[in-house]
Amino acid sequence: MCPTRKTTAPLTKCLSVFWAFGQGTIYTCNATSQIGFVQQLAVAYITSGHWFFVVGWVPEHKDPQIVDEKLLTRYGIGVPRWERARRKKAGLASLHYLRFERLFVLIATHGKHIFFEEESKSIKDARKTPIRVFGYAISYRQGHCHVRIDKVEYQRIKAFLEGIATHRSAGSLESYIWNLPFEPYAPIRRQILNLVRAVNKLRATAGFEKLSLTCVRTKRRIVKPFG
Repeated sequence: MCPTRKTTAPLTKCLSVFWAFGQGTIYTCNATSQIGFVQQLAVAYITSGHWFFVVGWVPEHKDPQIVDEKLLTRYGIGVPRWERARRKKAGLASLHYLRFERLFVLIATHGKHIFFEEESKSIKDARKTPIRVFGYAISYRQGHCHVRIDKVEYQRIKAFLEGIATHRSAGSLESYIWNLPFEPYAPIRRQILNLVRAVNKLRATAGFEKLSLTCVRTKRRIVKPFG
């Protein structure tokens, strides 16, 4: 369970769980890692039709758990599956709330919900605008959830690698690429392969050893989002 709100423990160690409206349902909303946050958002929520989102940040002077309780109560989140099914049948939207440290996302399906009124000026559609968190860009396209390295972050990494391509050993560059802090979802694997090709083009021109494609991770870690 969570420590009391007076604790000074790191936010990532505090697991927010709430009883939903007296129905004996536990709703967990605080991811314990960036990897888990992205995985839950992409695999569990966006893939299941939750496309309308708001990204927010808990101010430093506020307790994240109090914000959790406030939003969960305001928007009636954390109901059991049978209630979600009933709401869906009635044309009501399903809504989820997810937080890692001070960054949070509210994300909903099609349907009627006070969320669309309260957050009307901030809501975006993941089919048109990616959810940009932790250097990732998460969107829904052509019937699938796409997890990529955000364009700005990708260009930054590419420029850095091209700048050192002929000034570092192949082993050093391969280690850097292997340890990039992004899980290798399919679009990300393609992006990183393109980075390797860009580096190899420069190294080949200079007569240096090329990087091996084995420096590109192919299997992403599957984690428990909430610890």
